[in-house]
Amino acid sequence: MEIYPIDVFHFEDEKPNFELLGHKNHIKYWYARYFMGLLGYENYNSFRAVINRAISACTVLNITISENFIQIEREIEGQKYPDFKLTRFACYLIAMNGDPKKPQVAKAQVYFACIAETFRNYIEESEKVERVLIREEVSDREKSLAGVAHKHGIACYPLFQNAGYRGMYNMNLSDLKRYKGLKDFKRSLLDFMGKEELASNLFRITQTEAKIKKDKIYDQGPLEATAEEVGRKVRDTMLDISGNKPEDLPVTEDIKQVVKELKQTHKKLKKIDNS
Repeated sequence: MEIYPIDVFHFEDEKPNFELLGHKNHIKYWYARYFMGLLGYENYNSFRAVINRAISACTVLNITISENFIQIEREIEGQKYPDFKLTRFACYLIAMNGDPKKPQVAKAQVYFACIAETFRNYIEESEKVERVLIREEVSDREKSLAGVAHKHGIACYPLFQNAGYRGMYNMNLSDLKRYKGLKDFKRSLLDFMGKEELASNLFRITQTEAKIKKDKIYDQGPLEATAEEVGRKVRDTMLDISGNKPEDLPVTEDIKQVVKELKQTHKKLKKIDNS
């Protein structure tokens, strides 16, 4: 992949060069309100949503937030506004969580993927960041569902969990792991799912919890039946919209390896500004 020269690259030709907008004071940083413009965002409130997702990714990677997203108040044209000092890695995470429909965001994603020198293409890299976030959200929602199920009288949670998979995949979880070719049966299949499949399971889990609460469902049998019913409806929706059978969606890179690679990216981008 071609490495764009840092001193000449622009996200947009008529906008200031990304590197020239950086400031150095112990660390190199970029103001969020300036970076927002480079990415084609006009409203800081909407841009904050992108920053928040980037911060969530930083949390999942167990990388110190306060070192990469430094909250400040800054005077602009005589008025004080909230802002952030962003490290290069923070800018990278924001770009990867930005709206790829914006041409400036797409260019920024290419730029950061190139200078990290570790990824085959920026689309793959952007999906890796999003996949880590969705996987973490699935874990949180699974814990929430387990709590609700136990309050509603579940006696054997693994059977309840398996019912949800059976409804969505037309097979039990153990058979699904074999079908998908998972070698380590102790690992969660969720760790090897791509973004589409993870998002589908996230929907299944949240809707199962919602139905249990709404319909006041109690006890092992009815709870299992509910989990299977919701799973089957998610399957039918996938078949109707995309034609994809969830069991045929390919397994992808181990999420642990993805997290490891993103942490390596953090070190490489940090090294650029410390050299």
